[in-house]
Amino acid sequence: MTFTLNSADAKMDKEDFKNNVPKGKKRKSDGVAEKGSGTVEKLVKIQIPATLKKQLVDDWDSVTQQDKLVKLPRSPTVDEILTKYLEFKSKKDGMAPDSIGEILKGIRCYFDKALPMMLLYKKERKQYNDAIVDNVSPSTIYGAEHLLRLFVKLPELLAYVNMEEETLNRLQQKLTDFLKFLQKNQSTFFLSAYDVTKASEGKGKGKDE
Repeated sequence: MTFTLNSADAKMDKEDFKNNVPKGKKRKSDGVAEKGSGTVEKLVKIQIPATLKKQLVDDWDSVTQQDKLVKLPRSPTVDEILTKYLEFKSKKDGMAPDSIGEILKGIRCYFDKALPMMLLYKKERKQYNDAIVDNVSPSTIYGAEHLLRLFVKLPELLAYVNMEEETLNRLQQKLTDFLKFLQKNQSTFFLSAYDVTKASEGKGKGKDE
């Protein structure tokens, strides 16, 4: 079972990820609802565990309110986390099915494409431009903090992928299982504190809330 960007790549909303942070007040959803004609019904529902939701809120607060950044490169990287999950499934199930490997490739592809377009806060853009040079893949530099943000956006992105309902359901189960793996390893995959960095250096105007 594969899922690739295809038309989803072109449909990506260039608004900052801030619109989707689970922060008290609800902002209007972007893109998906406007497409109409069954798009909403086909949305993959990804249940983010409560502790990871808190991680998202703390992440938002650290970057946008406290002017802190995730120090790069991260360890483990997104690539390393995906590899660890594949190893975990192989040990647990004896042999990880090919579909798991395909889904992990899909997650990596989505992450690399989506990060600069919709997973960064404004205060992180200079850091991104400094870190991603010579066609380096973001998945080899960034870690769990930014990977988790992708799962907030995935239902919207997958709405543009043409898949049968049964395939969507299986994909939903596998993505939920991966999130449980992230939750299980939350203390080792995620930073407990961000760098006190001049995150807004060079900006000088505007706000990031």
